[in-house]
Amino acid sequence: MNMPTSPQAAADPRDLSTLRDWIGRSETLHDTIVPTPVVALTATLDHAAAAVPPGTPLPSLWHWLYFLPMARHSEIGADGHPRRGGFLPPVPLPRRMWAGSQLAFHAPVRVGDVVQRQSTIADVTVKEGRSGRLVFVKVKHELRCNGAAEPAISEFHDIVYREAKQPGDVEPPPTAAPTGATWQREIVPDPVLLFRYSALTFNGHRIHYDRPYVTEVEGYPGLVVHGPLIATLLLDLLRRQMPGADVAAFRFKAVRPTHDLHPFKVNGQLQPDGQTVKLWAQDHEGWLTMDAVATLR
Repeated sequence: MNMPTSPQAAADPRDLSTLRDWIGRSETLHDTIVPTPVVALTATLDHAAAAVPPGTPLPSLWHWLYFLPMARHSEIGADGHPRRGGFLPPVPLPRRMWAGSQLAFHAPVRVGDVVQRQSTIADVTVKEGRSGRLVFVKVKHELRCNGAAEPAISEFHDIVYREAKQPGDVEPPPTAAPTGATWQREIVPDPVLLFRYSALTFNGHRIHYDRPYVTEVEGYPGLVVHGPLIATLLLDLLRRQMPGADVAAFRFKAVRPTHDLHPFKVNGQLQPDGQTVKLWAQDHEGWLTMDAVATLR
Protein backbone atom coordinates (compact mmCIF):
# COMPACT_ATOMS: atom_id res chain seq x y z
CA MET A 1 0.00 0.00 0.00
CA ASN A 2 1.37 3.40 -0.94
CA MET A 3 0.07 6.51 0.79
CA PRO A 4 1.41 10.05 1.07
CA THR A 5 2.49 11.11 4.51
CA SER A 6 2.21 14.45 6.27
CA PRO A 7 0.88 17.05 5.91
CA GLN A 8 -1.96 15.09 4.32
CA ALA A 9 -2.05 12.45 7.02
CA ALA A 10 -2.61 15.19 9.58
CA ALA A 11 -5.64 16.69 7.78
CA ASP A 12 -8.59 17.46 10.05
CA PRO A 13 -11.58 15.38 8.84
CA ARG A 14 -14.01 17.85 10.43
CA ASP A 15 -12.96 20.46 7.85
CA LEU A 16 -14.33 19.33 4.49
CA SER A 17 -11.80 21.52 2.67
CA THR A 18 -9.00 19.25 3.90
CA LEU A 19 -10.50 16.21 2.22
CA ARG A 20 -8.86 17.19 -1.06
CA ASP A 21 -5.55 16.39 0.62
CA TRP A 22 -6.43 12.74 -0.04
CA ILE A 23 -6.15 13.23 -3.82
CA GLY A 24 -3.27 11.11 -5.10
CA ARG A 25 -3.34 8.54 -2.31
CA SER A 26 -3.03 5.03 -3.65
CA GLU A 27 -3.07 1.42 -2.59
CA THR A 28 -2.14 -1.78 -4.38
CA LEU A 29 -3.90 -5.07 -3.67
CA HIS A 30 -3.54 -8.59 -5.07
CA ASP A 31 -6.09 -11.34 -5.56
CA THR A 32 -6.53 -14.59 -7.47
CA ILE A 33 -9.60 -15.16 -9.62
CA VAL A 34 -10.91 -18.34 -8.00
CA PRO A 35 -14.05 -20.01 -9.39
CA THR A 36 -16.33 -20.13 -6.33
CA PRO A 37 -17.57 -16.48 -6.55
CA VAL A 38 -18.35 -17.03 -10.24
CA VAL A 39 -20.40 -20.12 -9.44
CA ALA A 40 -22.18 -18.27 -6.63
CA LEU A 41 -23.11 -15.19 -8.69
CA THR A 42 -24.23 -17.46 -11.53
CA ALA A 43 -26.73 -19.03 -9.12
CA THR A 44 -27.70 -15.67 -7.60
CA LEU A 45 -28.59 -14.26 -11.03
CA ASP A 46 -30.60 -17.42 -11.75
CA HIS A 47 -28.46 -18.84 -14.54
CA ALA A 48 -28.11 -22.57 -15.03
CA ALA A 49 -25.08 -24.11 -13.36
CA ALA A 50 -22.06 -24.47 -15.62
CA ALA A 51 -18.47 -25.60 -15.26
CA VAL A 52 -15.96 -22.85 -14.51
CA PRO A 53 -12.58 -24.28 -15.52
CA PRO A 54 -9.33 -22.29 -15.40
CA GLY A 55 -9.23 -19.83 -18.27
CA THR A 56 -12.96 -19.04 -18.15
CA PRO A 57 -13.36 -15.28 -18.80
CA LEU A 58 -15.29 -13.29 -16.21
CA PRO A 59 -18.49 -11.65 -17.46
CA SER A 60 -18.23 -7.87 -17.44
CA LEU A 61 -18.37 -6.36 -13.92
CA TRP A 62 -17.84 -9.68 -12.18
CA HIS A 63 -14.38 -8.50 -11.11
CA TRP A 64 -16.33 -6.73 -8.34
CA LEU A 65 -16.46 -10.15 -6.63
CA TYR A 66 -12.75 -9.82 -5.86
CA PHE A 67 -10.54 -7.39 -3.91
CA LEU A 68 -13.17 -7.34 -1.19
CA PRO A 69 -12.86 -5.03 1.84
CA MET A 70 -11.60 -7.11 4.76
CA ALA A 71 -11.73 -4.72 7.71
CA ARG A 72 -11.64 -6.31 11.13
CA HIS A 73 -14.99 -6.41 12.88
CA SER A 74 -13.72 -3.94 15.49
CA GLU A 75 -13.01 -1.47 12.66
CA ILE A 76 -16.59 -1.41 11.34
CA GLY A 77 -18.58 1.80 11.77
CA ALA A 78 -22.21 2.27 12.77
CA ASP A 79 -23.41 2.01 9.16
CA GLY A 80 -21.71 -1.35 8.58
CA HIS A 81 -18.90 0.08 6.45
CA PRO A 82 -15.29 0.20 7.63
CA ARG A 83 -14.69 3.36 9.65
CA ARG A 84 -13.72 6.38 7.59
CA GLY A 85 -10.09 7.20 6.92
CA GLY A 86 -7.15 5.21 5.65
CA PHE A 87 -7.24 4.96 1.88
CA LEU A 88 -10.60 6.72 1.44
CA PRO A 89 -10.88 10.20 2.94
CA PRO A 90 -12.62 10.40 6.35
CA VAL A 91 -15.77 12.12 5.09
CA PRO A 92 -17.87 12.96 8.19
CA LEU A 93 -21.22 12.69 6.37
CA PRO A 94 -23.25 9.61 7.36
CA ARG A 95 -24.91 8.45 4.12
CA ARG A 96 -22.69 6.82 1.51
CA MET A 97 -23.74 5.53 -1.91
CA TRP A 98 -22.08 4.15 -5.05
CA ALA A 99 -23.09 6.90 -7.51
CA GLY A 100 -21.73 5.43 -10.73
CA SER A 101 -18.75 4.10 -12.63
CA GLN A 102 -17.01 4.39 -15.98
CA LEU A 103 -15.17 1.27 -17.14
CA ALA A 104 -13.03 0.20 -20.08
CA PHE A 105 -12.45 -3.52 -20.69
CA HIS A 106 -9.13 -3.89 -22.51
CA ALA A 107 -8.53 -7.63 -22.12
CA PRO A 108 -10.29 -10.57 -20.44
CA VAL A 109 -9.83 -11.36 -16.77
CA ARG A 110 -9.94 -15.15 -16.45
CA VAL A 111 -10.44 -17.72 -13.73
CA GLY A 112 -6.98 -18.61 -12.43
CA ASP A 113 -5.44 -15.21 -13.13
CA VAL A 114 -3.32 -13.55 -10.45
CA VAL A 115 -4.48 -9.94 -10.51
CA GLN A 116 -3.10 -6.69 -9.13
CA ARG A 117 -5.43 -3.77 -8.50
CA GLN A 118 -3.91 -0.32 -8.14
CA SER A 119 -6.36 2.24 -6.74
CA THR A 120 -5.83 6.00 -6.61
CA ILE A 121 -7.96 8.82 -5.26
CA ALA A 122 -8.47 10.79 -8.45
CA ASP A 123 -10.64 13.63 -7.13
CA VAL A 124 -12.59 14.88 -4.12
CA THR A 125 -15.29 17.50 -4.64
CA VAL A 126 -17.43 19.24 -2.01
CA LYS A 127 -20.78 20.69 -3.10
CA GLU A 128 -23.93 22.11 -1.58
CA GLY A 129 -27.14 20.32 -2.58
CA ARG A 130 -30.81 20.73 -1.79
CA SER A 131 -30.43 18.57 1.30
CA GLY A 132 -27.10 19.97 2.47
CA ARG A 133 -23.48 19.18 1.84
CA LEU A 134 -22.36 16.53 -0.61
CA VAL A 135 -18.90 15.06 -1.04
CA PHE A 136 -18.00 13.23 -4.26
CA VAL A 137 -14.96 10.95 -4.23
CA LYS A 138 -13.68 9.56 -7.54
CA VAL A 139 -11.41 6.51 -7.31
CA LYS A 140 -9.43 5.13 -10.25
CA HIS A 141 -8.83 1.37 -10.33
CA GLU A 142 -6.54 -0.46 -12.73
CA LEU A 143 -6.48 -4.27 -12.84
CA ARG A 144 -3.44 -6.05 -14.28
CA CYS A 145 -3.33 -9.81 -14.80
CA ASN A 146 -0.34 -12.11 -14.33
CA GLY A 147 2.23 -9.31 -14.21
CA ALA A 148 1.09 -7.59 -17.41
CA ALA A 149 2.27 -4.03 -17.95
CA GLU A 150 -1.06 -2.83 -19.33
CA PRO A 151 -4.36 -2.98 -17.43
CA ALA A 152 -7.06 -5.46 -18.38
CA ILE A 153 -9.70 -3.19 -16.81
CA SER A 154 -9.63 0.56 -16.14
CA GLU A 155 -12.36 1.88 -13.88
CA PHE A 156 -13.44 5.14 -12.30
CA HIS A 157 -15.68 4.61 -9.27
CA ASP A 158 -17.81 7.53 -8.03
CA ILE A 159 -18.82 7.59 -4.37
CA VAL A 160 -21.18 10.20 -2.92
CA TYR A 161 -21.51 11.07 0.76
CA ARG A 162 -24.58 12.93 2.01
CA GLU A 163 -25.82 14.44 5.25
CA ALA A 164 -28.38 12.62 7.36
CA LYS A 165 -31.94 12.92 6.11
CA GLN A 166 -33.88 15.64 7.92
CA PRO A 167 -37.64 16.17 8.25
CA GLY A 168 -38.80 18.39 5.43
CA ASP A 169 -35.91 17.54 3.10
CA VAL A 170 -37.02 17.89 -0.51
CA GLU A 171 -35.90 15.08 -2.79
CA PRO A 172 -34.95 15.90 -6.38
CA PRO A 173 -37.89 15.50 -8.77
CA PRO A 174 -37.95 12.06 -10.42
CA THR A 175 -37.22 11.53 -14.11
CA ALA A 176 -39.47 9.38 -16.28
CA ALA A 177 -37.73 6.29 -17.63
CA PRO A 178 -37.30 6.01 -21.41
CA THR A 179 -39.82 4.02 -23.40
CA GLY A 180 -39.39 1.68 -26.33
CA ALA A 181 -37.17 -0.93 -24.69
CA THR A 182 -36.26 -3.81 -26.99
CA TRP A 183 -35.47 -6.03 -24.01
CA GLN A 184 -37.00 -5.91 -20.56
CA ARG A 185 -36.78 -8.10 -17.49
CA GLU A 186 -38.59 -7.75 -14.18
CA ILE A 187 -36.51 -8.22 -11.04
CA VAL A 188 -37.96 -9.02 -7.62
CA PRO A 189 -35.49 -7.56 -5.09
CA ASP A 190 -36.37 -9.84 -2.22
CA PRO A 191 -34.22 -9.86 0.93
CA VAL A 192 -32.55 -13.13 -0.12
CA LEU A 193 -31.23 -11.58 -3.36
CA LEU A 194 -29.92 -8.56 -1.45
CA PHE A 195 -28.38 -10.75 1.25
CA ARG A 196 -26.66 -13.03 -1.25
CA TYR A 197 -25.16 -10.11 -3.17
CA SER A 198 -24.01 -8.47 0.08
CA ALA A 199 -22.40 -11.75 1.09
CA LEU A 200 -20.70 -12.24 -2.29
CA THR A 201 -19.19 -8.75 -2.13
CA PHE A 202 -18.55 -8.86 1.65
CA ASN A 203 -20.60 -5.68 1.90
CA GLY A 204 -21.67 -4.95 5.47
CA HIS A 205 -23.55 -1.73 4.63
CA ARG A 206 -26.69 -2.01 6.73
CA ILE A 207 -28.97 -0.23 4.24
CA HIS A 208 -29.10 -3.48 2.24
CA TYR A 209 -30.29 -5.87 4.99
CA ASP A 210 -31.17 -4.06 8.22
CA ARG A 211 -34.72 -2.73 7.83
CA PRO A 212 -34.97 -0.89 11.19
CA TYR A 213 -31.63 0.81 10.51
CA VAL A 214 -32.40 1.84 6.92
CA THR A 215 -35.86 3.20 7.75
CA GLU A 216 -35.28 4.71 11.20
CA VAL A 217 -31.69 5.96 10.91
CA GLU A 218 -31.13 6.69 7.22
CA GLY A 219 -34.74 7.54 6.42
CA TYR A 220 -35.33 5.30 3.43
CA PRO A 221 -38.73 3.57 2.99
CA GLY A 222 -37.19 0.11 2.57
CA LEU A 223 -34.00 -1.83 2.00
CA VAL A 224 -31.83 -0.26 -0.69
CA VAL A 225 -30.92 -2.39 -3.71
CA HIS A 226 -27.17 -2.24 -4.33
CA GLY A 227 -26.18 0.08 -7.18
CA PRO A 228 -23.54 -2.37 -8.46
CA LEU A 229 -26.12 -5.18 -8.38
CA ILE A 230 -28.44 -3.15 -10.62
CA ALA A 231 -25.51 -2.34 -12.93
CA THR A 232 -24.63 -6.04 -13.04
CA LEU A 233 -28.25 -6.90 -13.85
CA LEU A 234 -28.20 -4.39 -16.72
CA LEU A 235 -25.17 -6.03 -18.30
CA ASP A 236 -26.63 -9.43 -17.47
CA LEU A 237 -29.68 -8.45 -19.55
CA LEU A 238 -27.35 -7.64 -22.45
CA ARG A 239 -25.58 -10.96 -21.94
CA ARG A 240 -28.88 -12.85 -22.02
CA GLN A 241 -30.02 -11.12 -25.21
CA MET A 242 -26.66 -11.01 -27.03
CA PRO A 243 -24.61 -13.90 -25.61
CA GLY A 244 -21.69 -13.29 -27.95
CA ALA A 245 -21.43 -9.54 -27.31
CA ASP A 246 -17.95 -8.28 -26.39
CA VAL A 247 -18.28 -5.25 -24.11
CA ALA A 248 -15.50 -2.71 -24.61
CA ALA A 249 -16.79 0.00 -22.28
CA PHE A 250 -19.60 0.58 -19.82
CA ARG A 251 -20.73 3.54 -17.81
CA PHE A 252 -23.64 3.95 -15.44
CA LYS A 253 -25.10 6.58 -13.16
CA ALA A 254 -27.41 5.93 -10.22
CA VAL A 255 -30.32 8.36 -10.57
CA ARG A 256 -32.72 7.34 -7.80
CA PRO A 257 -32.61 4.72 -5.02
CA THR A 258 -34.36 1.41 -5.65
CA HIS A 259 -36.01 -0.30 -2.68
CA ASP A 260 -37.09 -3.86 -1.99
CA LEU A 261 -40.76 -2.95 -1.62
CA HIS A 262 -41.70 -3.52 -5.27
CA PRO A 263 -40.32 -5.27 -8.36
CA PHE A 264 -38.28 -3.14 -10.75
CA LYS A 265 -37.34 -3.51 -14.39
CA VAL A 266 -34.06 -3.56 -16.31
CA ASN A 267 -34.27 -2.47 -19.93
CA GLY A 268 -32.08 -2.46 -23.02
CA GLN A 269 -32.07 -1.19 -26.57
CA LEU A 270 -29.42 -1.78 -29.23
CA GLN A 271 -28.80 1.46 -31.08
CA PRO A 272 -28.74 1.74 -34.92
CA ASP A 273 -24.93 1.84 -35.00
CA GLY A 274 -24.88 -1.79 -33.81
CA GLN A 275 -22.21 -1.00 -31.17
CA THR A 276 -24.01 1.13 -28.60
CA VAL A 277 -26.50 -0.39 -26.19
CA LYS A 278 -28.66 1.92 -24.11
CA LEU A 279 -29.51 0.34 -20.76
CA TRP A 280 -31.64 1.61 -17.92
CA ALA A 281 -33.49 0.56 -14.79
CA GLN A 282 -36.87 1.82 -13.66
CA ASP A 283 -38.95 1.43 -10.54
CA HIS A 284 -42.54 0.20 -10.27
CA GLU A 285 -43.85 3.71 -10.94
CA GLY A 286 -41.85 4.10 -14.13
CA TRP A 287 -39.22 6.47 -12.72
CA LEU A 288 -35.66 6.18 -13.97
CA THR A 289 -33.35 4.73 -11.31
CA MET A 290 -30.17 3.98 -13.28
CA ASP A 291 -28.96 5.20 -16.66
CA ALA A 292 -26.22 3.29 -18.49
CA VAL A 293 -24.52 2.79 -21.84
CA ALA A 294 -22.49 -0.20 -23.04
CA THR A 295 -20.19 0.00 -26.05
CA LEU A 296 -19.47 -3.19 -27.98
CA ARG A 297 -16.38 -4.07 -29.97
